[in-house]
Amino acid sequence: MVSFAKKYTYKNAAAVPEKYTLIIPGAKVYSNTVSFVVRDRIEAAVQCFDEGKGQKYLVSGDHGQKNYDEVNQIRKYMITYYGVDDDLIFMDHAGFSTYETMYRARDIFCVKDAVIVTQKFHTARSVYIARKLGIDAVAYVAPEVNKFSRRTKLSWEIRECFARVKTFFLVLFKAKPTYLGDQIPITTSAEFTRD
Repeated sequence: MVSFAKKYTYKNAAAVPEKYTLIIPGAKVYSNTVSFVVRDRIEAAVQCFDEGKGQKYLVSGDHGQKNYDEVNQIRKYMITYYGVDDDLIFMDHAGFSTYETMYRARDIFCVKDAVIVTQKFHTARSVYIARKLGIDAVAYVAPEVNKFSRRTKLSWEIRECFARVKTFFLVLFKAKPTYLGDQIPITTSAEFTRD
């Protein structure tokens, strides 16, 4: 999986090929802000947008409970701190995992090509899933604004090893995501993704 994704992974925003959609996978948020992991993804995605690497954002995350909402918190942060146009931010409220994010990107949001903006540890699995599902995807490694500890990075890598094994079988057996539904093409209005 790592070797498969290597040629589709970029560390320099200027070198990233142009795609239509910038996918920001969800991660931990709080009641009034986002985690450093999410913030780094947002900042890197905005950088890609500013350099003409994408035209729309797809923010995917967990909004399975009323009192926990990754996607709206990320959207608010993007608008408040980066001045992102609300009309450019599509929200996937049922992106409960990386696999479900990519599956729904294809089947609900009709994403054909994408730049997945995420941390280094997460790029291989993200690109592998997206490309196996037929999305012309690359990954941009989000630079660290605040450096994460070695211990944190090690825990990510260990978790990722198990996640890659699970992903292999999800892709192999073409598992369905928790929710599907009506299509909301990324080329239409983001207003249809508001709740």
